[in-house]
Amino acid sequence: MKTVLVTGATGFIASHLILKLLDAGYAVRGTARSASKAERLNEVLSNYAGKPVNIQVVAADLSKDDGWAEAVEGCAYVQHVASPFPEVQPKNDDELIRPARDGALRVLKAAKAAGVERVVMTSSMAAIGYGWGDQRPAKFDESHWSNADNISDNTAYTRSKTIAERAAWDYIDAEGKGLELAVINPVAVLGPAMSEDVSSSLQLISQPLEGKLPAYPKLSFGIVDVRDVAEAHLRAMTSAEAAGKRFIVGDRVMWMEEVGAVLREAYPDRKIPKGVLPNWLVRLLSFANPPLKQILPELGQERDFSNDRLKQVLGITPIPAEDAIRASADSLIRLGAV
Repeated sequence: MKTVLVTGATGFIASHLILKLLDAGYAVRGTARSASKAERLNEVLSNYAGKPVNIQVVAADLSKDDGWAEAVEGCAYVQHVASPFPEVQPKNDDELIRPARDGALRVLKAAKAAGVERVVMTSSMAAIGYGWGDQRPAKFDESHWSNADNISDNTAYTRSKTIAERAAWDYIDAEGKGLELAVINPVAVLGPAMSEDVSSSLQLISQPLEGKLPAYPKLSFGIVDVRDVAEAHLRAMTSAEAAGKRFIVGDRVMWMEEVGAVLREAYPDRKIPKGVLPNWLVRLLSFANPPLKQILPELGQERDFSNDRLKQVLGITPIPAEDAIRASADSLIRLGAV
């Protein structure tokens, strides 16, 4: 039985990935900043899976060298899912960029030294569709890269994903030659939460459900179900054709107002907002609702994408965006998170 290391094991994507790996017959080891998180993680995984789950969790921090050699020892594959995703904008972009970039390199170097066959790294659409200004293509694909130097069309988070992924590919092309790398670039990740400690991305659903906005920002984003993201990680790990490739993982782009319409239809008893807020008002509201600050560069923008490679190479036809929205909301309500 081959062992797979999953970094950031307590995260939204990682938790779903761990269950898919176990179902596929792999042994799984996870990392977290503290090994004390193992008990709670295994409890959450067991409750969601409906059967006992007990994986080992070792302490390893993206900002420190300690623990990574031990974490990857004996592993055939590494799923590097961990990366900081803030609820609010940091005061300094480097608070996100350094751990994302340096952490990716720590994981890759440890994997190379341990003789790991392949690393699958979680990047983001953020590393593809930002910083383009007026030159933005009508539809993005895996050949496109964000320009992290264009600050007006980036946040700290989008810059961190671009810089970290660039650093990973540069390492593979030089010092890390011989180590295989595949990269997953998901759009906004929705789908079923496993616990009340929900992913930042699920605020796209929780905020309308809780009526925290009078109407919707003029905001669009690609949507993907977390179960598809986990499946893409699994298939990219073993598909011979996946080595050396990036994969945009998503179903389609929706406007926030369309998301609200799906929620209103699914939950007619809830007071879910409708209508669109003017951009100036969203900027004003962001002072009282800090998560809104991260979407300010997105107002009025549409970043369409191709998922052809996902379908053709990994053989995944995405779960419809509407189903991902409903699955998110159902889980948030069931868990008492909204």
